[in-house]
Amino acid sequence: MGSVYVHFPYCLAKCPYCDFTSYASPRDRIDHAGYADAVLAELRGRARSLAGRARELRVATVFFGGGTPSLWEPAELGRVLEGVRATFSCAPELEVTVECNPTSLDAARAQALRDVGVGRLSIGSQSLDAEELRFLGRLHDPAGALAAVRAALGVSGLRVSTDLIFGLPGQAPETAAAQATALADLGLQHVSAYQLTIEAGTRFGELAKVGRLPLADDGRVAEAFLAVDEALVARGFEHYEISNFARPGERARHNEGYWRGDEYLGLGCGAVGALERDDGRAATRYRNPVSPADYMLRATAFGDAPTTGLDGEGLSLEVESLPPETRLKERIMLGLRLAEGFDLDAAAAEVGAEGFTPERERAIARSVARGRLMREGTRLSIPRAAWLFTDDTAARLF
Repeated sequence: MGSVYVHFPYCLAKCPYCDFTSYASPRDRIDHAGYADAVLAELRGRARSLAGRARELRVATVFFGGGTPSLWEPAELGRVLEGVRATFSCAPELEVTVECNPTSLDAARAQALRDVGVGRLSIGSQSLDAEELRFLGRLHDPAGALAAVRAALGVSGLRVSTDLIFGLPGQAPETAAAQATALADLGLQHVSAYQLTIEAGTRFGELAKVGRLPLADDGRVAEAFLAVDEALVARGFEHYEISNFARPGERARHNEGYWRGDEYLGLGCGAVGALERDDGRAATRYRNPVSPADYMLRATAFGDAPTTGLDGEGLSLEVESLPPETRLKERIMLGLRLAEGFDLDAAAAEVGAEGFTPERERAIARSVARGRLMREGTRLSIPRAAWLFTDDTAARLF
């Protein structure tokens, strides 16, 4: 197992574009200790389901996502982190990341997170334009975003990443590029730049359905993507994945594990996990209850249950079996997001599927001829000029 993901479902306000499991709550209404107790109970149950594998598994990364994990009292977050360390064999250079919002991150909070073992903060700046931030439903202003990044950078031993959203209605490509440059010039190590996407079930999704949400056209979105790429590469960042840029040696190792198909343990309300079966080929993916109250009740009982299976019986509400071919398709979809691409033969061998089937060979040849795909032996990758078509190209290889 490569990583552990811990979900914290609370935030100060629900953003209109967010489709993650999250609930708006004032900080003082959150049961910080009770939620940590529930996550630790789930951890006990999951470790029991792994039986002898638990101490043999090497965890390289731990990621606290949300929601807004920077709202969580650092001592309680630290308790969960210590539980993970005590349960599994962790890499000496364990990468521990916490997602933060500018409204819940200052120098004192950044230092407190560092003190409990966190080494990396991912800050949701999203924009440095006041009107864009209001459109996105964010609670901070441009000055608040910059102050949060500076506060994190001021703590010794913390690596800092920030998120930027481009492709907003009315946004000029040069505006997106200028924001990326301003953030890079603060001295942070990593930038994630995402196109605004409209998801069903969100406030933006409802508005778009009835034609009440202004949207940028595809051409402007593509121009913004290229402008951000040019700006960050000029500042010494490597564009190593479609949405991610890093200074040398500063890639997000947790996310790299997802893109390379590593198994991961998901803990917390609404968390998703994917664990390999004993043969290492088939896998099980599960999802926890999305209601905090339901999750905490079930997780507590799950932690005390005498036996559990990989599917988390009694806790996981959604369980999906992932046969080898399904796992290979996911490897294709995610592996092609990396600038370096992936080795199809190696990925197929790992999951016990056939890589270069006759049908897939033909699809690969067509995509190569169109300039949408590159092939070097058994390694496949997307040309930089065709990155915006990655999802379509990957789907053609299924």
